Amino acid sequence: MDARFVGIAELVEAPSVAVVVDVMRAFTVAAWAFAQGAEKIVLSESLDDALALKTRHPDWVALKDGPPAAGFDMVNSPCLLRAADLRGRTVVQKTTAGTVGALAVKDAPLVLCAGFVVAEATARLLRTRKSDSVTFVVTGEDGQADEDLACAEYIACRSTDAEADASVFLSRAAKSRAAAELAEGVRQGVHPDDVALCLELDRFPFAMVAALEDSLMVLRPCAVPAQADAPGGPSTLRSNP
Repeated sequence: MDARFVGIAELVEAPSVAVVVDVMRAFTVAAWAFAQGAEKIVLSESLDDALALKTRHPDWVALKDGPPAAGFDMVNSPCLLRAADLRGRTVVQKTTAGTVGALAVKDAPLVLCAGFVVAEATARLLRTRKSDSVTFVVTGEDGQADEDLACAEYIACRSTDAEADASVFLSRAAKSRAAAELAEGVRQGVHPDDVALCLELDRFPFAMVAALEDSLMVLRPCAVPAQADAPGGPSTLRSNP
């Protein structure tokens, strides 16, 4: 597999397959939302658009980066989200980097959104699709966020190498600037346990696929059956959050 790692600003055309990575915290939060029962997540272009969607659909759940704000139901924290009952709900998500990266590749035929919590399921889907060329969009810090790059590189390795060891990649992510800022409370709208939740490897047994639906970029969970002949053999993913 030809893997390419780029920042959002480096995208000049829609790739054939895009894996958009935001470990801390957009797509960790998205995975937890699905684990808590959310039906779909609408990735919003802006805070104003998110509020407009919420106004048109009062039963939708809107969340954003940073501190709580009027009109939004939640903040972009996996720990604060994991107690929420989202069964059957639609979530509207707007974040600084993750949602921006997904929208930047909205015309790609296949868009996956990922973090460590869905790494193996994402890699398995790439194996199943037999993707020859994959563009990994490293969303944080203008493509330099080491937690996102480490996760992207791990998924790329895991897509082709049965012996890929996650420990080095997780260690890099744990030492990243984002991890430090979350742990030290530099960023607002966080919980002290967010870093640990973002570094849980293969917490969930699904990948997350984004696609345009009636002009909205919509993220949905995608079950990926274990492949006995895939690198690494049968899945050991946990099925319960």
